[in-house]
Amino acid sequence: MSIVQARRWLREAESVAVITGAGISAESGVPVFRGPGGIWRKYRAEELASPQAFAQDPKLVWEWYNWRREIIAATEPNAGHRALVEIERTVDDFSLITQNVDGLHDLAGSRHPLKLHGDIWETVCMLCGERRINRDVPLTPLPPHCTCHPKAVLRPAVVWFGEALPFVIWEEAEAAVKRAELVLVVGTSAVVYPASGLITIGMRNGAHTVEINAHRTPISDTVDLCLSGNAAEILPDLIDAGR
Repeated sequence: MSIVQARRWLREAESVAVITGAGISAESGVPVFRGPGGIWRKYRAEELASPQAFAQDPKLVWEWYNWRREIIAATEPNAGHRALVEIERTVDDFSLITQNVDGLHDLAGSRHPLKLHGDIWETVCMLCGERRINRDVPLTPLPPHCTCHPKAVLRPAVVWFGEALPFVIWEEAEAAVKRAELVLVVGTSAVVYPASGLITIGMRNGAHTVEINAHRTPISDTVDLCLSGNAAEILPDLIDAGR
């Protein structure tokens, strides 16, 4: 099978779910902040992205996130992000589920990305719980504070190690892959649980599954079709034939 088959499935599908991971953002120049090479100063992401680390040193954690925000702010959505916007415009029941926190899907024009791991551009008050979008780069002072109280510290609205995924968003994502006729898995390592479980749910409910990735992953041999390459090249090619 080839991309021709994937085009046919896309053309015929009335319900499409897309799951994106770090790979599509890497093509825009967003570094991978976890795993080998994901080191900032002497710290790994696992040492900073946790409630315990934030409680111990919120300024240090915010310095890391401020550094990440500065890098992301210099990037732009690529052709893969934009192709997903085009697919969304042509499919009545379309769901975009992302593990990325960089906001590039929003900048590309995606209407309602389901952000499983949160949004690096959003803050939440540790005292009153208010959530706000803040795109200041650099962000000062660190740590930022809420207006509700002089001692009310803001945290990044992202999911840290040891925290559960946002319940409502997870429910929407699970429902989307259950009803999908086609599930596109784009640039994800397929090893981060529970997000990786969505792929299995789609398979079990009869969806055609297509992986788009520059590297092989644990699901490469189980999906219906594996398209090897960059999302910025394959996704535009996927919709070239139209619907």
